[in-house]
Amino acid sequence: MRTFKIGGVHPHDNKIYSAHQSITECPLPQKAIIPLVQHIGAPAQAIVEKGQKVKVGELIAKAGGFVSANVHSPVSGTVNKIDTTIDAWGMKMPAVFIDVEGDEWMEGIDRSADVIHECTLEPKEIVDKIAAAGIVGLGGACFPTQVKLLPPPGKTAEVLIVNGVECEPYLTCDHQLILEHGEEIVVGIQILMKALGINRAIIGIENNKPDAIARMKELTAKVLGVEVMPLRLKYPQGGEKQLIDACIGRQVPSGALPIEVGAVVDNVATIYAVYEAVQKNMPLISRVMTVTGKHVAKPGNYKVRFGTPLTEVVAMAGGVPEDTGKIIGGGPMMGRAMNNIDMPANKRVSGLLFLPEDECRRVEPENCIRCGKCVAACPMGLEPYLLSRQAELKMWDEMEQHNVMDCIECGCCLFTCPSHRPLLDYVRMGKATVGGIIRNRQAAAKAAAEAKK
Repeated sequence: MRTFKIGGVHPHDNKIYSAHQSITECPLPQKAIIPLVQHIGAPAQAIVEKGQKVKVGELIAKAGGFVSANVHSPVSGTVNKIDTTIDAWGMKMPAVFIDVEGDEWMEGIDRSADVIHECTLEPKEIVDKIAAAGIVGLGGACFPTQVKLLPPPGKTAEVLIVNGVECEPYLTCDHQLILEHGEEIVVGIQILMKALGINRAIIGIENNKPDAIARMKELTAKVLGVEVMPLRLKYPQGGEKQLIDACIGRQVPSGALPIEVGAVVDNVATIYAVYEAVQKNMPLISRVMTVTGKHVAKPGNYKVRFGTPLTEVVAMAGGVPEDTGKIIGGGPMMGRAMNNIDMPANKRVSGLLFLPEDECRRVEPENCIRCGKCVAACPMGLEPYLLSRQAELKMWDEMEQHNVMDCIECGCCLFTCPSHRPLLDYVRMGKATVGGIIRNRQAAAKAAAEAKK
C-alpha cells in the first residue's frame, strides 16, 4: 500500500472519541464577530458600515489582492461596528461585528438538500464563482482556492489530488464529511477537473477509514478519470508534498509549489465548499469542525457559522473538562495551544482538542545525543537538530541556506526526540524570522528596481 518515501511518524490516531458522530449544527450566536483575515495573503477590505443591515451570504469584505479572499456575512442583522478583535493567540485582527437578528438569507442561495450533478459553466466562470464565494483551503493552510486554479505561465495541471487523508490525530470532521456528503464531494471533484482542464483525479484516504474508502469507491465507480487510492497510515501524509509523493510518486522541488510537478491538491472540505458555491450559490460562511478530547462530554463534529464564539461551540460539546491542561486549536501535532476560546470560529479553525493536564506537561529537555531520529523522521529531509541550534544562536543566514523555509511545522522532530528538546519551537521561530528577512529583501529589491525606471 502506498505512502510517502521520506520520514514520517506513527502517533496513535485517537479518533475514537468523535469518529462517526453525525454532523451537528450549532445554534446562531446573538453577536457575531467576523474576522477579515481568514486566509493566507492580504486581509479582506470591509465594504459595510456601522448601522447597515446585512443578510446571510451577503458580501461584507472584498479580497485585498490577488492572494486574498472575499468574506461574507454568516448571519443576518445589523453591523454594530468595524473594529479589531483578538484571536486565541493574542494577535489583533480587523473584524466586522454584527448584532444577529433572525436568519434572513440572500436571494439565489439554494439551501435544499438536493444534489445538483450537472455543471454547465465554462472553466473561467467556475474559477470566478469560487473566487466570489471566498473559498480557501480548509485543510489548514487557508490558501485562496482560485489562485490554485490559475497556474502560472508555462505550468500545466495534470492531476487533481483530493486530500481525504486527515492524518492529524483526534480530528474526524473530514471523515464524517465524506460519509455524509460524499456525493456532493464527487460533483465538486468533477467541477474542479473541468476548471483545470484535466481528466484525472486521485482521492487519497488513509486505511484507518475503510468506510470512507468504500463510500468513495461506490460513488466514483462510474465516474471517468477519478480513482480512490487507499494509503498506508503514516503522519504527515496530509501534507501537500507528502500526498503528491504517495499518490503519484513525484517529488516537489525545494521552494516550489505542487503545480511544478503537474499537481493541484485540495482538501475534501474545500471541494465540498466548491460544490456548494458553484451549484448552490453558497458562499463560504461555515465549516465542520471537531471538538474532542478524552474527557470531553459530547465529542463530535459540529457545523459552525463563522463569527460564532468558540465558547458556544464548546458548550454544545458539554463544556471544558475539569482536568484540561491545554486547549489546542487543531490537532496535537500541528495545532497550537490557545490562550482563550473567546475568539470567533472562522475558516482556519478545524478543531478544538482538550488535553488532560497529565498529558500536556513538558518534560525537562536534555542534551542532544546526536541520535539522528529527528532527521530520519523529517518528511522534508531537513536536519531539525541543526536548524534548532542555529535558531538558538540566531544564525539566520545559515538557516536559510539549510532550507528552513521548507519546514511544514508538522512536529515529527519533536514527537520523536528522546531528549525532549523543543525542536519545533526553535525551528518555527527561526522560520518566521528568516521568512521576514526574505520578504524585506524582496521588497527592497523591488523598490530598487522601480527606482531605476
